[in-house]
Amino acid sequence: MSNSEVDLASLLCSKICHDLLSPVGALNNGLELLEGETDPVMRDRCMDLLADSARISADKLKYFRLAFGAAGGFGDNVDPAEARQLIESLIGDSGRITLGWALQGDALPKKAIKILLNLALIAKESLVRGGRLDVGAEQGDLGIEVVIRAEGTRIALDDGIRTALDGTIDPSDLSARTAAAWMTRELALKNGGDLRISPPSTTELLLGAIVTA
Repeated sequence: MSNSEVDLASLLCSKICHDLLSPVGALNNGLELLEGETDPVMRDRCMDLLADSARISADKLKYFRLAFGAAGGFGDNVDPAEARQLIESLIGDSGRITLGWALQGDALPKKAIKILLNLALIAKESLVRGGRLDVGAEQGDLGIEVVIRAEGTRIALDDGIRTALDGTIDPSDLSARTAAAWMTRELALKNGGDLRISPPSTTELLLGAIVTA
């Protein structure tokens, strides 16, 4: 493994730790509250907090396992239903984000699913005020075509993530915030494909990738 690969792995680990800090911290807070609480109603609320935090932590770990990791529990091909379940868990049931799903076929190569999950995560995080997230993939003439669209009243995409996606970032400037976007672009390029991003807009973000089958 090269130094650059080690650096990228370290940055991805940093992102995972950052994203898990909030739900794991909530678990710790819930346990502390539960320890000194005697009121039955408040104890029930603490248990609800613990259950929600544990679920969120588990859902994020499952997502990161397939999006960033080797995902050894899967074969070379992955059922798109697995990806849909992960994205739905990430969105949650608050109603802030509506998911549109348009995937053809019973299975997709794992590398395509990884790109799809990473782009979906980036698009979801850009919907700072909620909106709609559309996810699509199909077998095209050039390979597996992945398309992610985010639409809302306010799209906020970090400039560093944009430059990592379009390939204009200096690799030495990568951070935990931009590492996943860089990895996604590299994954597409190394598999004979490409990655595209729409021009800046405050209401719409379109991400596309091609991966050879």
